[in-house]
Amino acid sequence: MTQISAPSATPLAALGWSETFEAQLTPEETALAPMRIATVHRSRVTALSPSGAIKLNLFAHASTTDFAVGDWVLVDPETNTITRRLERSSLLRRRTEGTRAPQLIAANIDTLFIVTSCNADFNPARLERYLALANEAGTTPVIVLTKADMAEDTAGYQTRAAALQRGLAVLTLNAKDIDSAAALAPWCAPGQTVALVGSSGVGKSTLLNTLAAKDDATAQPTSGIREDDAKGRHTTTSRSLHAIKGGGLAIDTPGMRSLHVSDVGAGLDKLFSEIAELAPECRFRDCTHAHEPGCAIQAAVAAGVLDPDRLERWRKLDTENRDNTPVAVGARGNKTIKKPRQKR
Repeated sequence: MTQISAPSATPLAALGWSETFEAQLTPEETALAPMRIATVHRSRVTALSPSGAIKLNLFAHASTTDFAVGDWVLVDPETNTITRRLERSSLLRRRTEGTRAPQLIAANIDTLFIVTSCNADFNPARLERYLALANEAGTTPVIVLTKADMAEDTAGYQTRAAALQRGLAVLTLNAKDIDSAAALAPWCAPGQTVALVGSSGVGKSTLLNTLAAKDDATAQPTSGIREDDAKGRHTTTSRSLHAIKGGGLAIDTPGMRSLHVSDVGAGLDKLFSEIAELAPECRFRDCTHAHEPGCAIQAAVAAGVLDPDRLERWRKLDTENRDNTPVAVGARGNKTIKKPRQKR
């Protein structure tokens, strides 16, 4: 069963409540209780309030899939029924293959810790997918390189990670070491919310246990990795909200086996800013940056300014995003949404 952790008497501000959410309240809603979604299961939702964890009831026609861990909701204190969800300041979501609606991962997060390890799990192409999602969600990405104590040379991993996006913060640490994990303190201040994402076995749950100072009885379960390919087993099976040292909160997430991109055009532009900035200099507005004359992108590759592998990864993600993103088609005033094509 997913554990919910919170101080015994936590004020709303410590749960992440801010003026952004306060401003959404109407005079008629002053008697309702703001609460923050802590877990979302198939048939039930729980939330954190200043008095602790509470199981909530849904309003008519609502589904648990309408809510994400981290959402703020207004609750009737007499019936513990959700009356409405407040508008989100950020939303991390992904589209899974074969589904039409995106899967909600976490809401109202300030920082996304993208956790990977200094071993065979380190994969720049996969990290770029996480970065695109973080950028589109409106949250600050931070790459956390774990298992530093087991690697001979961590500097190479840190250099490669930092090169993935301008201004990207990259930290190398041992997730089990309290002093090492303290490097994350700037993002874990009171009222701040972080989410942890990454593959299974990279140390997300271990890092959460360290950040939250959990004992053996309350710790999130962890498991090792296979030595031959550094792949891990799923230990976190659902998303959950936890109080952490420093006064912040953290959302733990299961390892993701696949990470498809859609609706992340702005996120890709920020991730590949060097390409987005050069594109307007191409001779043709619809340049594919593959073979057209006067292509500024190809010129940059030829001059050694742009990494061709980086361009190829951009091309793959850009194509996937275009294929998976619904678009409005039809005459003005009578547009319909063309859904992403289904793969067979």
